[in-house]
Amino acid sequence: MSDNAEATVNVSPSSASQSAPATQANPRLGTPLDRSATAARTKVLLLGSGELGREIAIELMRLGAWVCAADSYEGAPAQQVAHEYRVLDMADPIQLDALFAEIQPDIVVPEVEAIATSELDAIATQGVQVVPSAGIAAICMDRERLRVIAHEQLGLPTTPYRFAGSLEELRAGAEAVGYPCVVKPIMSSSGHGQSVVRTPDAIDAAWHEAQVGRRAAGEGGISRVIVEALAPLDYELTVLTVSSSAGVVTCTPIGQRQESGDYRESWQPAAVNPDTLQIAKDLARRCVEGLVAEAHAHGERGWGVFGVELFVLTDGSVLFNEVSPRPHDTGMVTMISQRLSEFALHARAILGIPVSESHVDLAIGSGQVGASHAIVVEGDGRAVFSNVPQALAEADTNLRIFNKPEVHGHRRMAVALAIGNNADDARAKAGRVADALDITVR
Repeated sequence: MSDNAEATVNVSPSSASQSAPATQANPRLGTPLDRSATAARTKVLLLGSGELGREIAIELMRLGAWVCAADSYEGAPAQQVAHEYRVLDMADPIQLDALFAEIQPDIVVPEVEAIATSELDAIATQGVQVVPSAGIAAICMDRERLRVIAHEQLGLPTTPYRFAGSLEELRAGAEAVGYPCVVKPIMSSSGHGQSVVRTPDAIDAAWHEAQVGRRAAGEGGISRVIVEALAPLDYELTVLTVSSSAGVVTCTPIGQRQESGDYRESWQPAAVNPDTLQIAKDLARRCVEGLVAEAHAHGERGWGVFGVELFVLTDGSVLFNEVSPRPHDTGMVTMISQRLSEFALHARAILGIPVSESHVDLAIGSGQVGASHAIVVEGDGRAVFSNVPQALAEADTNLRIFNKPEVHGHRRMAVALAIGNNADDARAKAGRVADALDITVR
């Protein structure tokens, strides 16, 4: 079927391969609750139902898609708004395969890393659209494969690096890249299992942290690690990049502040000089175009939003760091700064709707900046928000409470949004929203 052909989705109770996937430019939308034998509806399965997944679900439902939200626990944010939800261990191939057989989705949207990628490959071969593709999802979960593709195949500049599968190899790799260096598990995210190593006598502790602190550490086994030189970092950028039926376009770069590898603030546009701006957008586009070419080589679409993470060094050079094959947490600022948020862009792209340069325009005035401020709650129990009217009394502010059922330790539970006359003004205003909230855990 050609790219411009109309996709008719006729769901039968047999295998997913008999369901015509809505991967064309004109999917059938608007009848999500039609369960008749001749139902013409596009069925989207979210694998991961956190705060980012919730916004994606809302945007897909606004466009008429049917959405099922899956996660490892009940009451996840996207599950609260989707048409249906499921609870399962998505890293378990048997459970995931059973979910696919039951739902028979037209589109599968992975939103977390802990997914059995073998089953994504299997369902993609049956004609189901995996976002952005089964191959890209597997590549971006694996820092080793991603770095090899980015640096050695696409020629993107990176910090010096080595890979290691043992403590001895890690010691040798650290010596090769030099101290100080950073050690990360090849399959993890948000700083889990990551260490900064400044002297050789700290290597043992870094190896241990990579094994026990990484995501999915409870599954056992030894994780390979990447050790890379600690670059003289000036600041970090996220460049949201959209692959759609119209090609690849980049959003205005986003500035960010992290703590322990996890996002705390972001602002758009980032204050960068024109040369750095152009280099950042070019690197992001080259990265995504390379990944999309991999998808096309295997007969997949490669459509969706990618969060490309870049380092800007003190000498002004720009390096590739990582890429997330989905909306990025720092991109939550786009809910107040862009005409279409990263979630709306993701929904459009994966449904075959073209996304052009005009679709990624900022919605704020000239010279203005949008900011987001992550609200992290500590405690053990249910988080209750009050004083919201006072927190949002100031003009050009907003708030998203994620409605996560519980917090144990610390957890990101909401995000404050604001528009200011510059980055400092916008960040301060978003911070005042967060500070004004009264949050109790009980």
